[in-house]
Amino acid sequence: MKVPAPISDAATRSMSGLWDRRAASWDHSAMPGLGKIADEVVRRAGSVTDRDVVDLGCGSGQLALRLAATARSMVAVDLSRAMLERLEKQADDAGLTNVETILAALQTLELPAGSVDVIVSNYAFHHLRDPQKAEVLKRAARWLRPGGVVVIGDMMFSIRAGSADREIISSKVLNMARKGPAGWWRITKNAWRFVVARKECPAPIATWETMFRDAGFTVTSAERIVAEGGVVSGRLLAP
Repeated sequence: MKVPAPISDAATRSMSGLWDRRAASWDHSAMPGLGKIADEVVRRAGSVTDRDVVDLGCGSGQLALRLAATARSMVAVDLSRAMLERLEKQADDAGLTNVETILAALQTLELPAGSVDVIVSNYAFHHLRDPQKAEVLKRAARWLRPGGVVVIGDMMFSIRAGSADREIISSKVLNMARKGPAGWWRITKNAWRFVVARKECPAPIATWETMFRDAGFTVTSAERIVAEGGVVSGRLLAP
């Protein structure tokens, strides 16, 4: 596991600790929406045979381990040491020798220019503000070789956007409210995270398309997959 630099930002350290605590029980199979998005990210990444792949915000490896099975190399990046250790164990158990892990926040990650063919991510970018998302995409364009591909799966809606996004939020709130006190607590907690603390900052698909283009990508697909989540993919424009 590479550790390029200590995580010094207090908010990032707090998020790192949160995911360290969640690592032992983290399992996308219990969250069907996340699983559907992960499947779509892998599909849109296409064949990665003889390609160098990076997974940004890899968690315990839901994308990385699947793609590493055929990739030339896999670099899995996350800010949680416990998540990366879980991924490393699963890679060892599967006999995968082409997986490298990096302990780093996406905001500060740096990779060699022109060293990557495919970049993927699933449900990591909504922890970044929109300017941070845009900056990571611009750096990703530098890391990719000509014709390289980036595929991002994430929460894709806005609490400030149009009626479709408001309907998504209303539906989620109603479903939680039906669960009684436990659901009411989740409503309060999520309201704090999204509105007050801004710990989760999803962006609508249209904003993602703009960020892709501004970073130098041609948008090849942009689609909502589940109520609150979608996948956007792009290809690096020739210089």
